[in-house]
Amino acid sequence: MTAGPEVIEPDWPAPPGVRAAFTLRTGGVSEPPYASLNCAAHVGDAPGAVAENRARLRASLELPSEPGWLDQVHGAAAITLGGEPAPAVGDAAVARESGRVCVVQVADCLPVLLASRDGSGVGAAHAGWRGLAGGVLESTLRALGAPAAQVLAWLGPAIGPQHFEVGEEVRAAFTRTDPGAAAAFTANARGRWQCDLYALARRRLRALGVTSLYGGGWCTYADPQRFFSYRRDGRCGRMAALIWRT
Repeated sequence: MTAGPEVIEPDWPAPPGVRAAFTLRTGGVSEPPYASLNCAAHVGDAPGAVAENRARLRASLELPSEPGWLDQVHGAAAITLGGEPAPAVGDAAVARESGRVCVVQVADCLPVLLASRDGSGVGAAHAGWRGLAGGVLESTLRALGAPAAQVLAWLGPAIGPQHFEVGEEVRAAFTRTDPGAAAAFTANARGRWQCDLYALARRRLRALGVTSLYGGGWCTYADPQRFFSYRRDGRCGRMAALIWRT
């Protein structure tokens, strides 16, 4: 019998009633290059396989409802779940109602999960470099509506700085408004930069007043057994980062 979906459960002091998970690439039915737990419907995978993978995920995590799958565009819009058409266009979601499941899909971009300390609100942000530079974390915190000092943040698996090479335009997108962001970029021998998404996200969150930060340190590119990586493989599936209130 095929094993079910495998997930990483965030190691953070989430308030009672808040649950979260990050899917690995194993435990689904998709064929290569999407093998096997591809959660994305927009990457060319067979629709039936995606539907089965999502059904397996919902069953294994005992989700209270179908996740609010977004039409992600590498932007900064945060959607408040509750009555919106599906899929909504945005790169973050927040929920204040029990039973609403926030989700973002990633394959190198950084997923950031947020929860207010009192458990009244949760959120998920798709924070690649474009989203980070464009203000997706700021938008998500505004939509969450909790004081930043009362918010917990968990940084899930993303491409690590050893494998994330970018051009000067990416570095400039951060340093033109925050010169200190230069510390997240290391020059390489090819005249380009190795970019640390984790450092950039932590810097943004701390600037907003969020100091309870957890997670980080994975590299999706370096671990093909567990993670999809667009930078490594091109055509590939997507993992899902989910958070909800029971």
